[in-house]
Amino acid sequence: MKKLVVLTGAGISAESGINTFRDADGLWEGHDIMEVASPQGFQKNPALVLDFYNQRRRQLLTVHPNKAHHNLKELEKHYEVSIITQNVDNLHERAESTQVLHLHGELLKVRSTGNPANVYHWEKDLLEGDVCNENFQLRPHIVWFGEDVPLLEKAAEITSKADILVIIGTSMQVYPAASLINFVSPKTPIYFIDPNPSISEWQYDNLTIINEVASTGTDKLLQLLRS
Repeated sequence: MKKLVVLTGAGISAESGINTFRDADGLWEGHDIMEVASPQGFQKNPALVLDFYNQRRRQLLTVHPNKAHHNLKELEKHYEVSIITQNVDNLHERAESTQVLHLHGELLKVRSTGNPANVYHWEKDLLEGDVCNENFQLRPHIVWFGEDVPLLEKAAEITSKADILVIIGTSMQVYPAASLINFVSPKTPIYFIDPNPSISEWQYDNLTIINEVASTGTDKLLQLLRS
């Protein structure tokens, strides 16, 4: 069975009603990125950061996977599908995709500030004073700006083995995640699904642009990959 690797970004979750965080002016929900998505921001104002992610977590619990998530699950009937996502939601898992790697962490997990190996599933609000079993404050299990991306090497290894690469709903401008496209072999077919694609077919051999939102774009992808 051929290996199909899918890189997903905020665009695939937007149709489920998940905010894409960053507005046109560069603010995240009215906040400067460094206020709510950096170790320095957390150190300066932990209550603000915790509230920001509490709101995101609450919203996540009210939404559902959309057609694009289910279409990727459908592809498992024909391919060995590995999903590498920049998204911190669990919509791929709720659509029952079996191989999902979260590059930037997971919203429904928290971890110890003193021992990063202590990770817990978490669906309620996270507050100051919530501690791990070693009495360290808990923080969102999110990769913030300035922090290492611990699963990047594993993601690169998965991508390098792709027989087909699919990119959905990502600007391909957030590094290091955007560099993963460079790990596929030069002849690997690449499908890029986005209503405003940031790359073009002259940049890569074997690139097919599907100029659609994720749901209708993955409908077309299914037709192409079945033909």
